[in-house]
Amino acid sequence: MRLVFATHNKNKLKEVKALLPSYIEVLSLTDIGCNEDIPETADTIEGNAMLKANYVRDTYKLNCFADDTGLEVRSLNGEPGVYSARYAGEDKDSEANMQKLLQNLENKEDRSARFKTAIALTLNNSEILFLGICEGQITTEKKGTGGFGYDPIFKPDGCEETFAEMKLTQKSEIGHRGKAMRQLIEYLSE
Repeated sequence: MRLVFATHNKNKLKEVKALLPSYIEVLSLTDIGCNEDIPETADTIEGNAMLKANYVRDTYKLNCFADDTGLEVRSLNGEPGVYSARYAGEDKDSEANMQKLLQNLENKEDRSARFKTAIALTLNNSEILFLGICEGQITTEKKGTGGFGYDPIFKPDGCEETFAEMKLTQKSEIGHRGKAMRQLIEYLSE
């Protein structure tokens, strides 16, 4: 089976390829010659995932899955949410995003947050959505060098380490993307 994963993000691609069985060949947007940024104009994480999957299906006539992930912080009314990648500006600077979030949480006692990943699959004429959620806390300082995005400041509930301090296998086991991916894999295996 051949599926496009609607991403240019090499870190996401690496995480996803590590999870999928070998009989599923995964192609990135770069692999299919899609060099444009697919517009993410929905007001929900689920809507953005579906927009990307539909764009690839409609434009390239290929089966596709696309994800969108957001970090939702309770004391900030769900911010950054759907704007997680662009929280500090359009250039998608992870360092600036983390700094802005830490500043916005400076005087907040409640640092609870959750990562949510939505994966939209367009397969033949079907559209299916899978959700993965990981509850946790925003730390007061960055820890770890692995992962990407907000990983250095997100500590999952029940863990002593941030995502950035974990091995990829551990992060995939408990993380939001891993949870959504396992649902996708189970569906594709039926």
